[in-house]
Amino acid sequence: MACVTQKRGRWIVDFYDLDGKRRAKFLPKGATKKQAKKLLREIEVQLEKDIFLPKHKTPNFGKIAEKWLEYKKPNLRASTWSVYEGHTRNHFNDLKNLPINKITTARIEKFIFDRQKIGMNISTLRKLIVSVGQIMQYAVLHQYLDYNPVKEAERPRSQGNEKKDTISILMPSEIHEFLEILKEKKYIMLFQLAIFSGARQGELLGLKWKDIDWENNQIHIQRTFNNGEWYRPKTNASNRKIDIGPSTMKSLKEWRLASVIGEHDLVFSTKSGQPINHNNLVNRYFYPALKIAGLNKIRFHDLRHTYASLLIEQGENIKYIQTQLGHANPTVTLNVYAHLMKPSNPSSACRLEETILKNGDQMETKIKKGLQ
Repeated sequence: MACVTQKRGRWIVDFYDLDGKRRAKFLPKGATKKQAKKLLREIEVQLEKDIFLPKHKTPNFGKIAEKWLEYKKPNLRASTWSVYEGHTRNHFNDLKNLPINKITTARIEKFIFDRQKIGMNISTLRKLIVSVGQIMQYAVLHQYLDYNPVKEAERPRSQGNEKKDTISILMPSEIHEFLEILKEKKYIMLFQLAIFSGARQGELLGLKWKDIDWENNQIHIQRTFNNGEWYRPKTNASNRKIDIGPSTMKSLKEWRLASVIGEHDLVFSTKSGQPINHNNLVNRYFYPALKIAGLNKIRFHDLRHTYASLLIEQGENIKYIQTQLGHANPTVTLNVYAHLMKPSNPSSACRLEETILKNGDQMETKIKKGLQ
């Protein structure tokens, strides 16, 4: 039975651990009986929850982070795991040597404050907090802790002056210039499809001929190819059908007749029928084509932004744009492209008046049909 005793002027907490082994914790000289009883209550709670560990067996944050990385690796894309590994290697030095059970909510808030103090980008900081939270939750699941201190920590608030990732797009005239300077049919088709579908690079490199719906003029995104690995779409929304215009569908039919169809049935492959390396695609073909066309250097992902921006400009429904892009919900789409939305539209107010005052009956019929 656990108890508090005193020997040679020092208070001692005497108890049996989870293995039935008798242990004693000596408080420093000057400690009071009240402090000893408080420690005893803490130990009893830990024993009750099966999370008590002797001091020499308590792992530090760094060790738990290593175990967490090993646990996550088989279930993550290589690029995502690399980001997590970079977080643990570069950003957690002030936590890694602390015993895992000594990391409190206050310590997490200090971690956040210290990085805000040096001006860390808030987006980067939020990603670090997610990683810390997952590491601490891993510790909870493996009974090193009974709660996750990150959950109660106050998060950094946006100050409204953070730098956002710059979105670059091609204008319609630039799209013509870009596609016209390309010589190789494969890359003309690949870049054309990127612009007119908004599909991600990995989605295009993983696209198979069986994913083309010739009857309904759509491509079905069912997988991605990134960093030499095949993956399923990240979310249910990413597994989607994208509408393709007749001109691009005609080009796809022509490309199918001219392309090499290998063992993977890929729409875009190497001469041997293997998947295309994403770095080779960008560095050997995409960037040089931009340079020859006299265009500013943009990211391949900006072709996706070009697609979304042009849909917004021509007044397409935000829900439709969201489903075509494969975003989880319209809010994600709005967060990315809100700056492209017009803050005022006087003609819209005029159309609303005309609808209600002159064509109210017709609009009412349409609304009722839409609600059925």
